[in-house]
Parts: sequence; structure tokens; C-alpha cells
Amino acid sequence: MVGQGAAERGTAALRAEVALETIAADPASPERVRRVLEQALVFAGATLAAVYTPADGGTLLCLVESAGVPRTLYGLRESYPADGHSPVAGVHRDGRPLWLGPGDPADGVEPRRGATRDVHLAVLPVHDGAGGCLLAVSERPGGFGGDDRDCLALVAEAVTPPVPAAPPEGGELPANAFSLAVDTGRVDVGDGVLELFALGRDAFDGRVETLLGLTVPEDLPSLMSVVEADHLSVGERELEFRVLQPDGPPRWLRLRGRSVPAGDGHAARLVGTVADASTLRSAVTDVARVQRLAAALATASTVRDVGRAVVSSLRVPLRADRIALAELENDRLVVTVLDPPEPEAWPELWRREWRTEWPDAPVRAMPTLAAALREGRARIWPAGTALEPALAEVGPGGLAVLPLPAAGRTAGACLIGWDTPHDFGPDERALLTASAGLAGQALMRARAFDAEHELVGMLQRQLLPRRLPKLPGAVAVARYLPATAGLEVGGDWYDVIPLPDHHVALVIGDVQGHSTAAATLMGQMRTALRAYAAEGHPPDVVVAHANRLLLELETDLFATCCYVDLDLETGTAWCVRAGHPPPVLRHPDGSTDIAETDGGPPLGVVVQADFPMTPLRLLPGTVLALTTDGLVESAASDMDRGMERLAHGLSVSDPAHLGLVADALLGDAHRGDDVALLLLRYDGMAVRPLREGWTVWRVPEAARHARRFTRRTLRAWGVSDDAMDAALLVVSELVTNALVHTDGQVRLDLTLIHHRLRVAVTDTSPRTPVQPTDPGWEATGGRGILLVEAVSDTWGTVPVSGGKQVWCELPAGE
Repeated sequence: MVGQGAAERGTAALRAEVALETIAADPASPERVRRVLEQALVFAGATLAAVYTPADGGTLLCLVESAGVPRTLYGLRESYPADGHSPVAGVHRDGRPLWLGPGDPADGVEPRRGATRDVHLAVLPVHDGAGGCLLAVSERPGGFGGDDRDCLALVAEAVTPPVPAAPPEGGELPANAFSLAVDTGRVDVGDGVLELFALGRDAFDGRVETLLGLTVPEDLPSLMSVVEADHLSVGERELEFRVLQPDGPPRWLRLRGRSVPAGDGHAARLVGTVADASTLRSAVTDVARVQRLAAALATASTVRDVGRAVVSSLRVPLRADRIALAELENDRLVVTVLDPPEPEAWPELWRREWRTEWPDAPVRAMPTLAAALREGRARIWPAGTALEPALAEVGPGGLAVLPLPAAGRTAGACLIGWDTPHDFGPDERALLTASAGLAGQALMRARAFDAEHELVGMLQRQLLPRRLPKLPGAVAVARYLPATAGLEVGGDWYDVIPLPDHHVALVIGDVQGHSTAAATLMGQMRTALRAYAAEGHPPDVVVAHANRLLLELETDLFATCCYVDLDLETGTAWCVRAGHPPPVLRHPDGSTDIAETDGGPPLGVVVQADFPMTPLRLLPGTVLALTTDGLVESAASDMDRGMERLAHGLSVSDPAHLGLVADALLGDAHRGDDVALLLLRYDGMAVRPLREGWTVWRVPEAARHARRFTRRTLRAWGVSDDAMDAALLVVSELVTNALVHTDGQVRLDLTLIHHRLRVAVTDTSPRTPVQPTDPGWEATGGRGILLVEAVSDTWGTVPVSGGKQVWCELPAGE
């Protein structure tokens, strides 16, 4: 394949030409096409390379092979109409290469959220005589340079794609082949596959679930990602997994599969091969690692996810003793993932720099590492190389330092070390170089995701209560989990509002959507409900006021809400629902009930809406649970089933540790939506207060009647004479002020608890009493509040529905 113009090509193109010549020497290899495509990843800096070829009578261009990250990351389709406007269709018709930059329109290419949109696209015709095309994607700022284009031209010349075909009908499959029907889950397998699974032909029932049941449980999720129908659009897939054996350790197998679209009378299928991984050549294993790493990095959202993907894809295959992945921040390497994670496995210098679970590796203390990062290329030192101790102890048997390039700069570094002498072959060096490029681009994407996610989380935390209040006779805990499907701030909220007379309001709600507007409205609704509750309105009025406010805000969003007013002295509560899931009660005996409460419409929908109140009864030891629909409803489960699951989780929990209960209930949250959870355990008050009230008559001797009522009450309670005298003075002053300065009803309330007496006078005027700063000797009034302040420990005023309440507290003796 080496042509006369090879001397004019760049170094990368020469290396690619040699690699492609080696691959072409084995034309019968079933992995040949994919191995050719992987050279575009290694030598041209592509993140994805794919081959499309005509099918279905030439009307479609179908994907038959791919390498690199899943094509869905860029919105590439499995097939394109041959007469359409996609880049693939254009090259198929014209036969000329096409190079597109970030600003060029490309029909059928739409990067998903989390992937950079600054992608460069290359489409080249392949020399197969049928009009097939090679498609490559790059995320590098400059796209495909001159050397890269030469490499892609070599790849397009070397690739000869297979034509997708339906599996044979009625005939026997090759020994190591399988064919899975996507719609039914029925699978045809060769005898060799059954032998690998230690199954006899008579014992196999033709169901894919039978084979999956023989895999090691830890490997089942990755295997399911290949065989499930909604993942078949990813294209060519390859992975290794383990199957259980009747005796001895599990056996490692390698599966290669590709999807065959429906047509010509057959349903969509997944076809491929299964082989014993230990019998494959090391060269095949090396190129497959790039594919696995690319697929793992494509779904890595956070920096820690990127690190874990690199470790899982490289450490075991390379037989490395330790791997560290770090971000470069100014002149320091902030290590995000260490494997193994124990400090003792790393050099002394690293242990001195330990910060909680990660070290801060000082680049200035390792000049060899600093030089490698400045050069920006992979460096490999074999065993015995004289290095500074901080590096030599990472890999005494060999050390590889991979700068992670992205967007024209070094995003971080990956250190791979061996304890025993390690031989670095050319294939392994190419693998490390390709892995560094993939990891660097993924690290930059993840860093942006982490920064935005932290900003969203900070905003969400500012809108929710910092801490819950301590309650007499009850304990409350709350949890909030943001959705992981996106970065928008959610509208779920909760609140615990202490109210007078040992009442508490429990509120949980959900504003429609995930956006800044939803978060802003959530903050407004939480503040409004707290204000209406503090005014002393009953629960239905509080919710009705919030509904009216939301309508007046003229927003297109609505909100759901559940509001519970609980009397901590008696355990009685009133519940109001506005389109929200009902409360769940766990009784002291462990039984649970989903409260059968009447509900009104969501807030902000109906102007004249009724919000009925439903009574609840809580015995000491009862747990009350309020949640948003993110915990009990998903695309795979309806709300009724989710509420039953929540009730069961409460029934088997230990209410003595309420925080652990909340964590356990959130353990199965699907995280497709925000989740808010509020739990309260009602223990009952150890000492219940004594209460008496009196409606003051507006008669000339009203103050005397109020004092007589107070004296009788306090004498019955056993209050000392000194405390009684102070209380009578306070009652006289507060009642007189209310009668003189307000109209309407006046009420006197007395409360005694823990040897403290609370006196409260409620009237219908919202005006707060004014405390004179220095009344003159000739003043005829204004001294009443001064007297109240002098004889009481504390006093204040609070708004109530339609007026205010002036109160004070006094010691009532032992």
C-alpha cells in the first residue's frame, strides 16, 4: 500500500500507512473493517469514524461499522435517504470529499447536550464500487489538518465495508455466531456459543434471558446495554463479560455485535459473534480497548466519571499497578481519581500532600512531569530510568505520563505505573496516545458540566431552608435530590414552619418544569405560604391565598402543593392538597396508610377553587411522609405503584433513625426528575401546656373582669402570689390598650408550661403598639408597654388573621 508519494506525507500519515498495510495483510479477519476505522482515531485525531454503504436497493445509506464514541453523541443517524440533503448523501452522489466546520450546516448532525457543538465533520467516498462513505468527527479546535486529511484518505482507501444482510433463514449459524430478534427476545446461537456458556442444545430454550442469567451479576448492566432494543442504534458494539461455570472461576468472553435494520420480510436483529477472550490475539485486544474507552467516556458526565472510565478501561488490560488521573489547575495537578485509592499505595511525597481523599500533586516538585506537560505528548520511561522519587515510586517497573490535550491546551494528566519491569510495544504506545486524546476531550466536557452543575446546586440550596427548626415533641428531616438528566434548576421545595400554640406547618410542593423561571416561582410560593401561615390563617385559607397569588403573577406555570397543619400537643392535623401526592403515615405498629384526603386543583389553574381540609390523627411514634412526584412516578412506573413502594419502604424502616430512613427511601430514586422528601416523627409532648381563654366584653369594667378571670385561672394552676401580681398588671395594661385603641373583638389567652406563663391579647387592628422612648411627667398615656416590658422576661407582637397579637412571658415560680 506504500505509494510513491509516501515521502511527502507527514509522520502521522506514514505511521497510518504502515498500520493499514499490516491490517490489510489479514483480509479474512472479521475485525478488519473496525481495525481500519480505529486508525482514524489514533492517527487523525477523530473521536468517531463510521462507514455507510447503500442498502435497500440503493435508496438508503446504512451504517455498517463504527469506531469511537457512540454516534448518538453527535446526533448521527443509523441511515440516511440516498437522495437527501445529508453530508453522507451528498458525497455518495458527488464522489468528492466534504469537510465541514462548526458553522457549516449539516443535515442530520445535532450534538446532544453535554457534547461540544464545535465539531468538525469529514465525509470521504470509499473505493467499494457501490458508493459507500467514510464519516469522521473531530472536536479539536482546528478540525482535521493536512496530516489528518491524508490519514483519512488512507483509511477511506483501505476500508471495504460489508453490505448489511439479514441473518440466514432456516440454515445453521456458524459455531460462534448468534442472531437476536429485537422484538421477541428469541435468539439463535451456534453450538460454539452454547459450549462457551456451558449449555447443552437440549437445555437451551431459545430465550436471551436464559443466557443473561448465566452472566456474572456485575457484568450484566453492560451486557444489557448491548442487547436491549433502545441501545441498538449505537451501531457496532464490543465488550467483554464473564459467565459462570459449573466448576472453576468465571470465563471471560468477548461479544461483538451490530444491528441489522428491519426489511425484506425480517424484523430488526442484533447479529454477531461470541468468543473466548483468552484465545484472541493481543493486537486485537489493544485496538478494542480504544473502542471500549471511547464508549465509556461518551457517557461520562462528571470529572470523576471520566477518571473511573479511564481506570476501568486501562488498568486491568494493561496490567498496571496504579493509575492516577488529574486536572491541571494553574501550576498544580488536582488528582480526581486514584486507583488503588489507599494512600499507602502512593509515594511518600503524595501522602504528605494528602487532602481528604485526594492528593494535590505539586508539579514544581516533579520537573520531569512538568516537562512532559509542557511538551504535550505522551512520555514513557522503562524500568530503571532515573526519575525524581515522586515519579519513580509511582512506576518503578515502568511509567507512562499522558498529557490530556483538549481545545488547544493541556486539560490534565494521566499517570500509569508498573511495579515490575514492563515492556512497552508499539501497539501499546499507540493505544496510550489515542486514549490520552479521548480522555482530554472528555475531561473538558466534564469540567464544564461539573461547573454548571455546581452553580445549579448552589442556586437550589439558596432557595431551600438551610436547616429545619427543632420542634417540641417531634423530629423532622428533609432531603432534596436534583435531577441528573439535565442541568436546569428544579422547582421542588419543602418547608417546616413553627406556628403559635405548638402548631407546625409542613409544606411540600412542586412548580412545573425545570428552569430559572420555575426556581424563581418556587421561591415566591415558599415565601408566600410561610407568610400566610404566620398570619394565623387555617390551612385551606393559606392554600387558597397562594392559589390567588399565583394567578395574579400571570405566569404560564402552575404548582402543586401539600400543606399539613399539625398540633404537636394533641397529634391532630389538617391536610390540604392542591394537585399533589397525598401524605403517607407509618403507624407505631409498623403498618402504613396512604392518607385518603380530598384534593383541590393545582395552584394557578382555577380562580375560584375549593381546597377541602382532611383530618389526620397521629399517635406518638407515627411518621408522616410528604414527597414530590419525582420519587413515586417515572416513565416506567405509575404514581399508585410508586406510592405503594414508598409505603412499603416506610413500613420496613426503623423510625428511630429518621435520617437513615430518608436516605434509604431515596436509594431507589430514578433521578429523572427532582425529588423532595419531608419526614416528621411525632413523639408527643412530654409536658402538655395548660390553656384557658376569655373573650373580653366591651363594658366599663372589662379590665376588672379580665383580671378576675386571670386570678381564678392562675390560682387553679397553683401559680405563686408574686407571679400572679405581675400577671394581673400585664393583663390590665394589655387589655386596656386593646379596648381603648382598637375596635372589634378582644381575646385574652393564658398558657402555662414548664413554669412559664404566656399572656396573649388578640385584637382586630394590625397596628403594632408603639413603645415611647421618654414619656414626659405630664403625659397621660404611653407607659403601659413600658410596664409590660419591665415586669416580663420577653414580649412581642405578631400578625394574625385580621389583626395582631401582643404577648409576653413571665416566670410562674417553681
